[in-house]
Amino acid sequence: TFAAQTAQGVVLVDFWAPWCPPCRMQGPIVDAVAKQLGSTAKVAKVNVDNAKATAQAFGVRSIPTLVVLKDGKTVKSFTGLTQADALVAAVKDAL
Repeated sequence: TFAAQTAQGVVLVDFWAPWCPPCRMQGPIVDAVAKQLGSTAKVAKVNVDNAKATAQAFGVRSIPTLVVLKDGKTVKSFTGLTQADALVAAVKDAL
């Protein structure tokens, strides 16, 4: 489950939808961040159309929304198109 996969360690979660143009722009940025972080943190993408309950649990009201979790708890969140350097810095701060 999503909760089990995010319960330990640091995870960057990208809440998105395929019909959202800014989300499609955010996708490659998140992929680049995942490569840059390597095994230091997990990166997950959650399609809000397929996981409405998960999106609601995190208070996602607009997309893209990116959330940094540490041991299952939100430590930082971003709404809207977010650049790689800000995401990497937020994840590193949570490590």
